[in-house]
Amino acid sequence: MNLRKIYHFSWRGHTLELGRQTCVMGVVNVTPDSFSDGGRFYDHNAAVSQGEKLAAEGAAVIDIGGESTRPFSEPITVEEEIRRVVPVIEQLAQRIPVPISIDTTKAEVARRALEAGASIINDVSALRVDPGIAMLAAESGTPLILMHMLGDPKSMQVLPRYENLLEEILTFLEDAVEKAENQGVSRAKIIVDPGIGFGKTISHNLLLIKHLQTFTRLDLPILIGTSRKAFIRKILKDPHAQDIRPDLPIVENGTQATVAAAILNGAHIVRVHDVSNTIATVKILDALMNVKDSEGIGN
Repeated sequence: MNLRKIYHFSWRGHTLELGRQTCVMGVVNVTPDSFSDGGRFYDHNAAVSQGEKLAAEGAAVIDIGGESTRPFSEPITVEEEIRRVVPVIEQLAQRIPVPISIDTTKAEVARRALEAGASIINDVSALRVDPGIAMLAAESGTPLILMHMLGDPKSMQVLPRYENLLEEILTFLEDAVEKAENQGVSRAKIIVDPGIGFGKTISHNLLLIKHLQTFTRLDLPILIGTSRKAFIRKILKDPHAQDIRPDLPIVENGTQATVAAAILNGAHIVRVHDVSNTIATVKILDALMNVKDSEGIGN
């Protein structure tokens, strides 16, 4: 039985129904140092082609990011981030029908991205880096994704600790949502993300997926991004190996296992690099969750 509440989003010529079917968000990193692809889509033409490919494979949203948020990464300037993402968004907006999300913590980058054709803001800092993002989302009427992160990318994986993992992240997200609403963002346009891999150990990440239903207390759509992340690679690698490449087939298998678990536990949106494999996983899991016992078991 599908326990996910259904949410309807309608804005700027786009509509999304979240809950009846799982929404797949495809990732395009326009960076030279992405953990997931090593900079394969840093070239603008390569990034546009990848965005088109992911949309054709069934992604309901394409998420464009120009600044790496991998552990220990260095921040870049507003100007450099704009230089990376705006040309890609301008071209993609003319070529694909699905909404484009801008993955940024900076209001000026988000503003330029919206002008170029993006229509969702994905803020992994949950307004802590630049509170102006909330005002921009309110003025533009765009959906806003707020994610939990412990610290910042440079420090988040240095011995992350919690007294109560679920309650602390839940409180963090409640506070972020309240800040957004106080700036005029409609609650009906907010999505929350518990931030898998952002200041969490392997156990933290597994517990978040296992107890994802905890976040239904927020009464907001839940996004989960596990794709190719270090906790998957650490679980799967040979005990004597330092790490394994994120693009290996075994890592994709592990990603799909976490996607399936997240959907079963209430995720409305899954953010992934491999859309084709994820669409297959989503179709099976959605069919399983939506089938009625009365159709075969009887009373």
